[in-house]
Amino acid sequence: MSQKRAYKQYSKEFKEEAVALVNDQGYTVPEAAKSLGINPNMLYRWKEKLDESNGRNQVSESEREELLRLRKENRNLRMEKEILKKASAFFAKEMK
Repeated sequence: MSQKRAYKQYSKEFKEEAVALVNDQGYTVPEAAKSLGINPNMLYRWKEKLDESNGRNQVSESEREELLRLRKENRNLRMEKEILKKASAFFAKEMK
């Protein structure tokens, strides 16, 4: 005796207006969702889909290359910093 669950359908305009509350008017997703009477997770999904379709989250190839280069440089700098910390601790002991 299983019943199929009836899901509520929202129009494209409603979804766009809900996302506009977050993007344009500065509401947080939970605030906007509560005021509209919808689940915040649903609004997060709508926002993600709309942002993707508008190209907001897309990173160009040159930006991606720069990001990878900067991450590698950051990793190397962290490693060098750790080495310098250990060396300074070693020489501090030797001075005593």
